[in-house]
Amino acid sequence: MSKVTLTNMCMIYNEETNQVLVQNRLKSWKGIAFPGGKVEDGESLIDSAIREIKEETGLTVSHLEPCGVINWFNNETGERYFVFNYRTDVYSGELLEHTDEGTVFWVNREDLPKLNLAEGMQERLPMFLDKAYSEGFAVWNNHEPGHIKWQ
Repeated sequence: MSKVTLTNMCMIYNEETNQVLVQNRLKSWKGIAFPGGKVEDGESLIDSAIREIKEETGLTVSHLEPCGVINWFNNETGERYFVFNYRTDVYSGELLEHTDEGTVFWVNREDLPKLNLAEGMQERLPMFLDKAYSEGFAVWNNHEPGHIKWQ
């Protein structure tokens, strides 16, 4: 049986200020990205995103809108890696400035491309910001990193 890893990422935005919440990730996938993480066994996709956001930002989110999925397939091992992407403007709580994952802070949407984004985050922005894609798919292995085909 092939290994399947399920993860999530969520863009939290404030329509009034035209800002989005980002995280400067220090552990895996270093650089600026939206908060998120792994889906635990027995956990729904939405519940996992809500939990991860709470852990990484201190905020409680709701009304998550799906904005696409990224599907990675390893053609040597058969492993699959999915990233379920969401966005929301419904949140409450006190923002944590720093967690084990890194610092979180608000930035203007138009400034996102100028930041030190995590590898591949730049090409994901249209999925979150413009609803331009519903899926990204890539084949990868230990010899080739794979390139996402957007649909």
